[in-house]
Amino acid sequence: MAETGFTRRRVRRPGTVNNPRRVEEMIRVDHAGEYGAVQIYRGQLAVFGKLPKKARIAGQLRHMEADEQHHLDAFDSLLMERGVRPTVLAPLTNLAGYALGAATALMGEKAAHACTEAVESVIEGHYADQVEELTAMGESELAATFDRFREEEIAHKDTAVEEGAKDAFGYPLLSGLIKAGCRVAIRVTEKM
Repeated sequence: MAETGFTRRRVRRPGTVNNPRRVEEMIRVDHAGEYGAVQIYRGQLAVFGKLPKKARIAGQLRHMEADEQHHLDAFDSLLMERGVRPTVLAPLTNLAGYALGAATALMGEKAAHACTEAVESVIEGHYADQVEELTAMGESELAATFDRFREEEIAHKDTAVEEGAKDAFGYPLLSGLIKAGCRVAIRVTEKM
């Protein structure tokens, strides 16, 4: 099994009764995560977006931002359809995502890609756990949506690695800090 950079936690097994509160937590945390991801790319594009010499990375970032915006739009709809309240931490998610994006972009292209690789490594495992849990709960349609988003996140991670994410200065520390921040954000926004 490929290393995802995410410590998998126990998930509910087949036969487990559907828990509406747990599904609400998943929608809330994923909405917050996609909101943060859009902001990361906007922060990076604020640095790279208007520089002719950075057209290649800016194009990649615009594509990834569009994917994340599509995910965010889907979660906006799920919030409404299922009556789930968004996280109260949305303003912090907005600010933290943008700041992370801008800061890593200011460190250079490889650091910006390292940011994507780190975030998507955690999110890949996070979505995989949710897909397994949703499938066990009989939420097959929602599981399929989450799995499709997971595949798109993997594509972002793969692009970042191909573009030299792991060659960024201080990669192990940078990646570790970003992954830890993502894990904390997941745990906090599930509940708040």
